[in-house]
Amino acid sequence: MAMLPPRSSRRAQSCISNPRRGATDLALRLILLLFVGLWASCHQASRKELPGQAMPRKDINDVLRAHDGELMKMPGVVGIYVGLLDDGATPCLKVMVERKTPELERKIPKSLEGYPVVLDETGIIRPMQKK
Repeated sequence: MAMLPPRSSRRAQSCISNPRRGATDLALRLILLLFVGLWASCHQASRKELPGQAMPRKDINDVLRAHDGELMKMPGVVGIYVGLLDDGATPCLKVMVERKTPELERKIPKSLEGYPVVLDETGIIRPMQKK
């Protein structure tokens, strides 16, 4: 009974005896590598969104105008403006409230049309009196 060489050397022999198979294997591996690379880059790009939030589609000022009426009707809300998150680059809607309460934190959405919403405790705001 003849002894077969180990598997790795059999694969090398088959590639040597059939160069077409070696080229096909190489092409398949390159295609697979390209596919995995494309999938990884698409997957990484999609992870930049926060879970459960859509990417902003409208201008943030349009979003502010669309929602300021409903937010201002809430007791304790004294104003709304466009601001930036703590990173200094991400635009957000800031809702000024007299006092942060658990009830307001539940009622005010965490995001509107893809933009983050941040509560800003300001206290009571009164118009300035003329002197």
